[in-house]
Amino acid sequence: MTLSSKEQRSAANQLERSLRRVQQEVMRMGTLVEQSFRLSHQALFEQDVDAIEKIKSIEKQIDVYYRQIESDCATLMTLQAPVAQDLRLLSALMQLVRDLERIGDYAEDLTEMAVRLMKYPPQEAMSDIAQMSEHAQLMLATSLVALADLDSSAGARVKELDDIVDDDYDRLYDVIAFQKDVRGVVEPILILGLTIRHLERMADHATNISQRVTYIVTGKRN
Repeated sequence: MTLSSKEQRSAANQLERSLRRVQQEVMRMGTLVEQSFRLSHQALFEQDVDAIEKIKSIEKQIDVYYRQIESDCATLMTLQAPVAQDLRLLSALMQLVRDLERIGDYAEDLTEMAVRLMKYPPQEAMSDIAQMSEHAQLMLATSLVALADLDSSAGARVKELDDIVDDDYDRLYDVIAFQKDVRGVVEPILILGLTIRHLERMADHATNISQRVTYIVTGKRN
């Protein structure tokens, strides 16, 4: 059955409203993930016990958004018959929220590591690891601003920050892995190694987000 012009316009308007609503939900999820990352930083480097409790509640909210957004995108793709550009947006958003969800998971893991580190004396590398965390958080913030503005040019800035985080990782790995005359248990050393690996992966997911924004805007993959 062929739709009338009025019905076609109505369907297009409904799809546009639905897409706008999904984008808003993604941004709300992104705000929660930013908060989760910030709380993990406070737990690790400020020994903020309250942050550890807060992050559990936030992670539950992140998971709810993740499942709902995936479901909404799949529904729109199958029932609303979006055109190529809208289909590209929905496909990218489905992948993008997986990146956000993974960053949230890593943040929760970092708070658990923070708890284990609290029973040990402060580690010398912590200030440098804190700086690495700040670089990765800036990457996430930059990527989310790019998403809000649909700014494909932000990818270059995120890539520059990712190179900095990679350098941080390589340098800190050498510091942590090649310590000499280690006394006592090695658990804090292992935890620090896991911490910088988590931060490096979180930065990679932030890079993915900026690349997906570029794809939404240009249709080209980096």
